[in-house]
Amino acid sequence: MLKTIDLYDLSHSAAGAYLSEFEYPWQALKGIQELILSLGPTLGEDYTQVSDQVWVHKTAVVAPTAFLGAPCIIGAHTEVRHCAFIRGSALVGENCVVGNSVELKNVILFDNVQVPHYNYVGDSILGYKSHMGAGSLTSNVKSDKTLVVVKDRREEIPTGLKKFGAMVGDYVEVGCNSVLNPGTVIGRNTNIYPTSCVRGVVPANSIWKTGGIIVSKR
Repeated sequence: MLKTIDLYDLSHSAAGAYLSEFEYPWQALKGIQELILSLGPTLGEDYTQVSDQVWVHKTAVVAPTAFLGAPCIIGAHTEVRHCAFIRGSALVGENCVVGNSVELKNVILFDNVQVPHYNYVGDSILGYKSHMGAGSLTSNVKSDKTLVVVKDRREEIPTGLKKFGAMVGDYVEVGCNSVLNPGTVIGRNTNIYPTSCVRGVVPANSIWKTGGIIVSKR
């Protein structure tokens, strides 16, 4: 369940073809900037280049107080709200919500992703129709600054990355004020309880409960 094809329906992102090149999705993090720079000039007349290396679909709504750092792409019918801070290297899909005071950095947001209130998402990929509850964050650097290792009960996979937040599968619900620690991988259709401190691999179709207890959905 750690592989790209297990976590994501690649038809729901402009990055689909790019992501298909990688066995594991975190392998794509280093190339997000280059991906956006290659996609931007090909987007066509439905997109407006609002500043250097920043492309916004004509149906997207961007608050005048939002900051769009280069390079980034904002997809169709997406809403970027008051004081959102997109630092750069952000590929935001269609029908997304990037809410008030949300910060994005080096991310891919699939279509219909919602990060609506006070979220930080860095060096991460959020799958189709995933949702980050208010105040939930991705922590993308370990406290000891060592390289991130993805760990589950069966194996440990070195990533070679110092900065790696979370790989969040399709239809995942992350509860309010939760922290996804570096190297977290959450399988499809999984729910995370509010105020959780999540680490490692959370299986698909499960619930992460208080204290890190994981149960299968019925």
